[in-house]
Amino acid sequence: MEQLFSSVNSFFDFIVPISDFMWNFPTNFKWYANIPILGNFAFSILLLVGTGIYFTFKTKFVQVRRFKTGLKTIIKKKSGDVGVSPFAAFLLSSAMRIGPGNIIGVTYAVSVGGPGAIFWMWVSAFFGMSIAFSEAVLAQLFKERKDKEFVGGLPFYGRKIFGNRYWVGVLLSTIFIIYALFNLPGQTFNLYTSLGSVAENLTGQTFGRQSIVYYVIGIAIILSVALTVFKGLRGVTRVTDKVVPIMAIIYAGIIITLICINFKLIPYFFVSVFKGAFTPEAIFGGGFGICLAQGVKRGLMSNEAGQGTITMAAAISENDHPCEQGFIQAIGVFLDTMIICTMTGFVIVMASVWNGEAGVVWDVIKESKLSIYTASVAYLVPGVSLDNAVNSILSLCYAMFAFTTLIGLVLFAEISVNCITRDKKAIMAIRGLGAIVFVPFGVLSVLAGLELGNVWYISDMVNIMVVFSNVPILIVGRHIILKTLNHYEHSNGEKFVSKDIGIETEYWK
Repeated sequence: MEQLFSSVNSFFDFIVPISDFMWNFPTNFKWYANIPILGNFAFSILLLVGTGIYFTFKTKFVQVRRFKTGLKTIIKKKSGDVGVSPFAAFLLSSAMRIGPGNIIGVTYAVSVGGPGAIFWMWVSAFFGMSIAFSEAVLAQLFKERKDKEFVGGLPFYGRKIFGNRYWVGVLLSTIFIIYALFNLPGQTFNLYTSLGSVAENLTGQTFGRQSIVYYVIGIAIILSVALTVFKGLRGVTRVTDKVVPIMAIIYAGIIITLICINFKLIPYFFVSVFKGAFTPEAIFGGGFGICLAQGVKRGLMSNEAGQGTITMAAAISENDHPCEQGFIQAIGVFLDTMIICTMTGFVIVMASVWNGEAGVVWDVIKESKLSIYTASVAYLVPGVSLDNAVNSILSLCYAMFAFTTLIGLVLFAEISVNCITRDKKAIMAIRGLGAIVFVPFGVLSVLAGLELGNVWYISDMVNIMVVFSNVPILIVGRHIILKTLNHYEHSNGEKFVSKDIGIETEYWK
């Protein structure tokens, strides 16, 4: 078994330098890296932030003006029998956004860039809300009906915007399917290890990767994912409708309680964040640019604004106007970053594990971001007896974050294949690849005691490929987005017909 996984890692060795180059370009060139501040920013980050600033001003700060409208739209009931409700679509997109990145990503940002990274995470999320609005509008505009469901998203609107060329849809669908499937082993690893942590906290024992406990967990993961995704869209949304609110409320409740118990440290949090945003500690690299880059990158990678990865959820909803789902998706970014990620930030900064003040040996835990997080939680929990219980519950929330992301990835890959073919065999093939090939692959890697580092690099590479595919499409389609928003504002959200903005779509006739 170990030889098999070693061979897989070796096979994908060539991916590592390609992934690094794409993510870091042009910071991997000395002449660019020597530029003060700017030299810390990769093109991908500049592209995402720049696009967010552009859409924020062109839409006249739609994420602020229409925030209340979005809240009202979320609870709107379906009027027909096609698609899902706006609330169900919101929960599905939240299931993808609220994932392990909300804990590990924020912990990484603070441990590398200092507390100031949280401030720049807020800034990037604010502008990212306008990108989420824009891509959701396109997803709604160019969605297509399939029986009693809607399908749509990046491959669909990309194909239409580029002259309805079939090969464009095929290319974008292929990129997204690869992105989704190759993210499954990593998310399975997150789910698996967090459940293992729960078992150890509850029993007070340490279990090896070859123990019966890990085999039971592995089998449970494979069966639960398969049983969910083979039920299709409605099966997945039934799970996310229940799991997302529960895990978000439990996680938020515990973190808010810890913050209230340690309320004397709240001023310290804000002072550290705002001071660190402009004068980060030398121990964290000494660069304003490092702090800024980490906050922007981790914020955008957590809320996924601009990646096009949430557009499938935006497309499946029944709405009276395409902008309605745009308002909702902007709120999704707010929930993910401004609330969930900020809560993690409170825990990490207030506990002071990141700077060694909490008495934890930093050199021992700094390589494991989950260890930094759990050590921070333990520091804030009053009394040793509650430590294991609180960390067990938070680890379970972390596991649920990973599980909903897992089933969402398989579903979105399934939706993407509809842009290529509506053949049921192709749909079942995607479900099978996800549930009984890639998820078990992640399970076996854990049992073998391997990290499969190169598979993570594949995820990173395809992730940036999705960004480079989606953002240019948003820029090319900007006039359609702005015309649709203008229609909403002038008609006060009345029933939308695509001809009113000079285009013709399959659904909005």
